[in-house]
Amino acid sequence: MTVSSALASFAVVAGMLTIMPGLDTALVLRSALTQGRRRAFATALGILCGVLVWGVAAAVGASAVLTASRLLYDALRVAGAAYLVWLGIGMLRRTLAERRRPASPQEAPEAGGAPATEETWARSWARGLGTSLLNPKNGVFYMAMLPQFIPEGAPHLLMGVVLAAVHDLEGLVWFSALIFGTHLVRRWLDRAPVRRAIDAVTGTVLVGFGVKLALADS
Repeated sequence: MTVSSALASFAVVAGMLTIMPGLDTALVLRSALTQGRRRAFATALGILCGVLVWGVAAAVGASAVLTASRLLYDALRVAGAAYLVWLGIGMLRRTLAERRRPASPQEAPEAGGAPATEETWARSWARGLGTSLLNPKNGVFYMAMLPQFIPEGAPHLLMGVVLAAVHDLEGLVWFSALIFGTHLVRRWLDRAPVRRAIDAVTGTVLVGFGVKLALADS
């Protein structure tokens, strides 16, 4: 297998994984619908940074330890499940709190994007990064798949970074399409009841993912 054929083959596999509906897509869509493009891109960037970290870890063999050690895997699995449930419950609590209080002009959503503060952008990025890093399935996927696409004689670390970058590039294209597509219809969806419904659905999905991850055997 040559480097070019390995990149092409991995791009097909990673592309199929990217467009499959899942937690990452739900988080980015929720941010795009309720918080604007900048917050959505910050969330997407955090997710893509997490993918890159897992790719590098798999390339240097760090995720082999995760695969071999049931204790470490279970610890990361429980931490990831708790994090997802915490995020989901937070969204559900905000939804209930907003439903109980009357709307005011000061609570109007941002126009054309997220709040401009760096702290707000950073929180969105950290949410995406944490979700990606605390999912042990990502590490197991990269440990199982990455070695198959590293040609004999190729430097593992460099090849792992390149393959993860390919996955990130596909993810960026996919998330950009979702975010800009959502922006086209956002003015019709940018109403308090719709935002609460989106948060309620996303929060329920996060709690469901967390419970499923906590109960998973492997």
